[in-house]
Amino acid sequence: MSVNRKYWAIIPAAGVGKRMKADRPKQYLMLNERTVLEQTLSIFNHHSKIAGIVVIVTKGDPYWAELNIKTGKTLLVADGGAERCHSVLNGLELLQHHADNNDWVLVHDAARPCLRQADIDHLINELENDEVGGILAVPVRDTMKRDDGKGRISHTEDRNGMWHALTPQMFPLGLLRDSLQQALADGFEVTDEASALEHAGKPPKLVEGHADNIKITRPEDLALAAFFLQQLGE
Repeated sequence: MSVNRKYWAIIPAAGVGKRMKADRPKQYLMLNERTVLEQTLSIFNHHSKIAGIVVIVTKGDPYWAELNIKTGKTLLVADGGAERCHSVLNGLELLQHHADNNDWVLVHDAARPCLRQADIDHLINELENDEVGGILAVPVRDTMKRDDGKGRISHTEDRNGMWHALTPQMFPLGLLRDSLQQALADGFEVTDEASALEHAGKPPKLVEGHADNIKITRPEDLALAAFFLQQLGE
């Protein structure tokens, strides 16, 4: 493959974040004097290898229109879809007019503002010569319980070989687009980008990241994210 492949960030930001119980989607809540989304975009804006960023927002999103995003990189905006997988596919279909099929895309949750620059470096270094791509993840350390559907423990899962999937998830643009399209056509439940590659018979590589790359989901996560950003000097 070409040694001149570019790296693009895709940020799905069309979610509503119901579990936050806030007056606006969680990506627009304030975190250290900036919105969560602005914090996340800043990570990729300041990374030297990222050629551009695709942000995916709900059509007519009033909060996105209020942000004043300043970047020297290419910034594209795509419309959100019914589910995350549809939103990502919309972003890929927009990006394909600006990028090569072999360019890398790093799909990252808008609500993960604590991603380390070093983890982006590590992901790129581990995957730049890989034919499929892979994801940031951390090994499961806690005891894992399976419920019985009635709120009681059915059994304990073996945690050996189990990983928590994180983002970014990094794949060649064309391969990810085609895999998502096929998975959706097959009626397969796409829970993350890696699952679409798995469905296509192309197992992604696991690249160990850091557990402080948390996803803001509940109100208490904002305070934890603020603490992690402080530790990272952000």
